[in-house]
Amino acid sequence: MPNLLVKPKGDKGRVTHVTPQNAGWTYVGFDLNRVKAGETVSGETGDREVCLVWVSGKGETSVDGQDFGVVGERMTPFDGAPHALYVAPGAAWQVTAVTDLELAVCSAPGGGGFKTKPIPAGTHPQMTRGKNTNTRYVTNIMPEDDNAAHSLLVVEVITPGGHTSSYPPHKHDEDNLPAESFLEETYYHRLNPSQGFAMQRVYTDDRSLDETMAVEDGDVTLVPKGYHPVAAIHGYDLYYLNVMAGPSRVWKFNNAKEHAWLFTGV
Repeated sequence: MPNLLVKPKGDKGRVTHVTPQNAGWTYVGFDLNRVKAGETVSGETGDREVCLVWVSGKGETSVDGQDFGVVGERMTPFDGAPHALYVAPGAAWQVTAVTDLELAVCSAPGGGGFKTKPIPAGTHPQMTRGKNTNTRYVTNIMPEDDNAAHSLLVVEVITPGGHTSSYPPHKHDEDNLPAESFLEETYYHRLNPSQGFAMQRVYTDDRSLDETMAVEDGDVTLVPKGYHPVAAIHGYDLYYLNVMAGPSRVWKFNNAKEHAWLFTGV
């Protein structure tokens, strides 16, 4: 199995490149592009569908010659709601940075005839999830109930320093609906301030997979299966962007039984 911790390569251009082939799985792809104002990033979807997420910055955007104008608003992922754009299979997209730009390219197998469309900031209001030191702030970008894609599920989460997230531990690694869905998942992590770190554990009940990683600003973690809780270290807020996909576009998870008692307090 590939290393579950993916470090960025450099600080400009396509710094992260996760594909089904190099991840050793079937569905999820994730690229992260960092470009300066005036530079252009582009791509073709092929037989996959794509969700472009403006992690930070602004860019002039077009798909197959259709002009979407300047997309993006926030200058950091901790500063407001996300702007995104769903790009259908068989399309060519292009973004020319108006400011320094960090653009995520989330992908999964396409199908179903879904059309390219913008996902403006505020399309799905931010939600507060959890209690006490398990509180985090969730913004769906492409949730399962929006009927807007064939495979992709995309969400971002802000976890305050000293808090836990994706917790109590849950998993979605069995294609056994309605009890549970199988979804591969990536986490793209950012820290505020950027010199911080967080902790993420990925493990299965039988511990055949059990990795605990210190994640730093710009790291990606792969979750092929198992539970995957995150802890943000005191003093450093954590942002992560999740991409999920599997044979069904349904997020149905199960919680670790030994930690079920936690639900009375979190």
